[in-house]
Amino acid sequence: MRLHDCYNFHDFRRLAKRRLPGPIFDYIDGAADDEVTLRRNTTSFENCDLVPNVLRGVETVDMSVTVLGQKLAMPVYCSPTALQRLFHHDGERAVAAAAAKYGTMFGVSSLGTVSLEELRKAHDTPQVYQFYFHRDRALNRAMMQRAKEAGVEVMMLTVDSITGGNRERDLRTGFSIPFRLTPAGMSQFAIKPLWSINYITHESFKLPQLDQHVDMSGGALSIGKYFTEMLDPSMNWDDVAEMVQLWKGQFCLKGIMSVADAKRAVQIGCTGIVLSNHGGRQLDGSRAAFDQLAEIVDAVGDRIDVIMDGGVQRGTHVLKALSLGAKAVGVGRFYLYPLAAAGQAGVERALGLMKAEIERGMKLMGCTTVAQLSRENLRFR
Repeated sequence: MRLHDCYNFHDFRRLAKRRLPGPIFDYIDGAADDEVTLRRNTTSFENCDLVPNVLRGVETVDMSVTVLGQKLAMPVYCSPTALQRLFHHDGERAVAAAAAKYGTMFGVSSLGTVSLEELRKAHDTPQVYQFYFHRDRALNRAMMQRAKEAGVEVMMLTVDSITGGNRERDLRTGFSIPFRLTPAGMSQFAIKPLWSINYITHESFKLPQLDQHVDMSGGALSIGKYFTEMLDPSMNWDDVAEMVQLWKGQFCLKGIMSVADAKRAVQIGCTGIVLSNHGGRQLDGSRAAFDQLAEIVDAVGDRIDVIMDGGVQRGTHVLKALSLGAKAVGVGRFYLYPLAAAGQAGVERALGLMKAEIERGMKLMGCTTVAQLSRENLRFR
């Protein structure tokens, strides 16, 4: 199986599984507890049917959107995700270049493996910074200032990760930063030598957003332990309101799932919210973002940009979310598997397939612009 054999999400996943050591694949692939929410994120779209219109004259389609003050050529963006250079040695460089090619937004995580500054200089496509709120308030201010000076357009504060989810796949393999693997985990690296060769022969792994502030060299620090020990569970709405005022720009909360929280985000001056359950990696049993989308759009959609992520695998999933009122849709695993499989070429192929699916779907729905998508095009079972 090669890249040109990949035509959908599941093809990329299979190719990534063949190329990655087991512990790293499971870090991307896994979720919390019984992984119920992970599965629900995608199956939620199956309860919704599209109702197309015909004879509408759809020779050309404009799928561009404006979200968080940014003009995107397509209504899908690459959500910020951690540790990308573990999946492929180019990491965020590959994702940013692919996003730029397709004129869409990409994100960089606080746990990113390429610096904000490098990516901002390399590409002028809109850039999001996914921010984790640390116990050290001076560190928070310093990281925000750094992002501002780098020219990042959108601050995206993750609010559903004040403690780590119970990701049992990682516990079984010993996946951590730096690696401290179980014997079973080590054996998986031995049978995937190409990954190890690339890891050793390329630039050393680092976390440039944190390396001046957090010492991770003193021993194994699991992902869950990082969340539990470094992040601040006392973060509250007053803290976020202060950040919004300090940032003075596009400020988005990622991890909103209730109407009450969406309304509060509006009250403190946020310009956007992302409905998200962190890909099912935090609270298992949480509702799917797509299932919450309509009631939150109805409550605040006229005052704030509502975005969603979680479980998006097809262009028709995107069309359903846009029809319910989402301004754009974020994807994570959708581009991480292609990244792991083939680097920049993989991400470009995935985004290209998604663009083609959205364009085809809009034509079959009888819509020439995203604005023409509405709930009249949907029926729920």
